[in-house]
Amino acid sequence: SLTPEHFHKQFDLNVLGLLLTTQEALKLMDSRGGSIINIGSIVGPMPVENGSVYSATKAAVDAITIALSKELGSRKIRVNSLNPGMVETEGLHSAGITESDFRKMVESQTPLGRIAQPEDIARTAVFFASDDAGWVTGQILVVAGGARQ
Repeated sequence: SLTPEHFHKQFDLNVLGLLLTTQEALKLMDSRGGSIINIGSIVGPMPVENGSVYSATKAAVDAITIALSKELGSRKIRVNSLNPGMVETEGLHSAGITESDFRKMVESQTPLGRIAQPEDIARTAVFFASDDAGWVTGQILVVAGGARQ
């Protein structure tokens, strides 16, 4: 069940934390501009059952990304977001999901037939940070092996 503590913990981490981090990063960017890459989640645009608060925080990341891209474009700062699907991380292992039926279901619904490895997401982030993405801002990229709702 939803508690104010759960709500505030999730929003403080995923929304307020993003805004405060961005505020500090902007102090380090000069007239050459830069790139901000936010990390959302596939559950932002595609909410899941029993994940309403988390999904809402990740939808907020998408909205913030688009708003900041408009606010910071004149400073030559690009702002984009990656929305990964399930990624094999330490947290996934510690939660016991690596061999679970849930993981198998996700893999069966993913056209590429597997969950992501951290390097799958990292390569996309490197692109967003590079000059090759110099004309890309305000974009939300789902990186989930083709998974869709």
